Amino acid sequence: MWGGVLLAFLLLCGSKAGADGSDHKYREGDLVPFYANKVGPFHNPSETYRYYDLPFCSPDKREALGELRFRKDLQSKTICRKKLTEEEVAILRDAVSKDYYFQMYYDDLPFWGFLGKVEKEGKHDPADFKYLLFNHIHFEILYNGDQVIEIKIQMDPKLSVDISNDKEMEIHWFSIINSCVTVLLLTGFLATILMRVLRNDFIKYSHDEESAEDQEETGWKYIHGDVFRFPKQKSLFSAVLGSGTQLLALALFIFLLALVGVFYPYNRGAFFTALVLIYALTSGISGYTATSMYLQLEGTNWVRNLLLTGCLFCGPLFLTFCFLNTVAIAYSATAALPFGTILVILLIWALVTLPLLVLGGVAAKSNRVEFQAPCRTTKFPREIPPLPWYRGTAPQMAMAGFLPFSAIYIELYYIFASVWGHKIYTIYSILFIVFIILIIVTAFITVALTYFQLVVEDHNWWWRSVLCGGSTGVFILLYCFYYYHARSDMSGFMQTSFFFGYMTCISYGFFLMLGTVGFRASLLFVRHIYRSIKCE
Repeated sequence: MWGGVLLAFLLLCGSKAGADGSDHKYREGDLVPFYANKVGPFHNPSETYRYYDLPFCSPDKREALGELRFRKDLQSKTICRKKLTEEEVAILRDAVSKDYYFQMYYDDLPFWGFLGKVEKEGKHDPADFKYLLFNHIHFEILYNGDQVIEIKIQMDPKLSVDISNDKEMEIHWFSIINSCVTVLLLTGFLATILMRVLRNDFIKYSHDEESAEDQEETGWKYIHGDVFRFPKQKSLFSAVLGSGTQLLALALFIFLLALVGVFYPYNRGAFFTALVLIYALTSGISGYTATSMYLQLEGTNWVRNLLLTGCLFCGPLFLTFCFLNTVAIAYSATAALPFGTILVILLIWALVTLPLLVLGGVAAKSNRVEFQAPCRTTKFPREIPPLPWYRGTAPQMAMAGFLPFSAIYIELYYIFASVWGHKIYTIYSILFIVFIILIIVTAFITVALTYFQLVVEDHNWWWRSVLCGGSTGVFILLYCFYYYHARSDMSGFMQTSFFFGYMTCISYGFFLMLGTVGFRASLLFVRHIYRSIKCE
């Protein structure tokens, strides 16, 4: 987690001890003795320790910090670097929490300063405090002729290192453990309940086939002639799957680049550039997926479907961007993108995204395949029996979205604090694990709800699986309102419009991506169970 911390007093230059200094008189350019003495808690003056008992980086000599030549100005310099372990970070954080001070000597003149500070920011829980370690000291040295007469120092909290993060690491791992337990419980639930119920169903249906051919069918076997009936709004359905598949590929490529260390945490520009380029390069995936599904559903106007696919996510995102960029221009804010950058993005869309989208569609049309259905679809659909209210779309979406959202809830705070705050997010491995857990939980819960839907003889599962899978995106959007009002101090029309504008687009993207995951998992499940029975 800690790539390295600069524990250096930047106005010093590591070297040897200075001139003799016995008479405390120097010529210009002479080295003046400068060394560290002790550290200790400010409120316990008798409790002191050697300076290097704390895990500071040190120059060649243990006590001699560096060189400050007599009457020579020195600009910011680094004397040493050190990579801290989590244990060392914990030691330094404990020292900062106890108001540790240091004592140093320059030409035998003592001076003192604090190692860091604790920012409480109105918070009462120590777990929420922010611990800063100073890594910069500004020296002001006063001379009289050939002697040093006074030394003053200043600390700048802006030039400090946040050493609270290994606590956040513990919370992150707690999040991972919590999510893993959720996945295990869900997997166990599906494995024990669904497989047992399905086994009983298979046994029952096989006995029914042997005992009475004309016996009335019930349950999910009863609707075998309707379960593969194509959904309404074929073009929109196919476009959703195409866009969702592209966004899933985009997320996986971004994670791959992050895990191999391509992105520098402090340079967000490279990250946003990668998002634009990878989205453009993966547009062929959406074109191929959407056209392939549309043709399998016996659609005829595949060109219109291709245009719908290209605009389904990009359209709302572009409109949102135009509005928010106009707001930023009106506020004269630096968040406004210049015309040249907007032109480049439009050229990328016109010269890369659109051609690849069309190529993907043409490739799918050239490799057209038939929809694989284990059962023949009847000419007229069966009537769906009356169902209780909790079997409706909205309650099912609420149940489907809650469990995946609970698996990512803790991690969302850190992501929001990085994107919409001043924290830096660097633990991409944890984020990737949480993302995989999110995919798995979404697939499992959608499969379970699809089975329960088929059991009550409701065969309209196509769109329902998309809506249930994508409902986590709705929960993310609702979390935005909670974060805005309870966890942030954002205000003003511009900031509010930026936050909700872009977060609505991101939530919409999650809806498309996870809706695609939910449908694909349900399609595999439905095909499997109907292959296992005899369908007339």
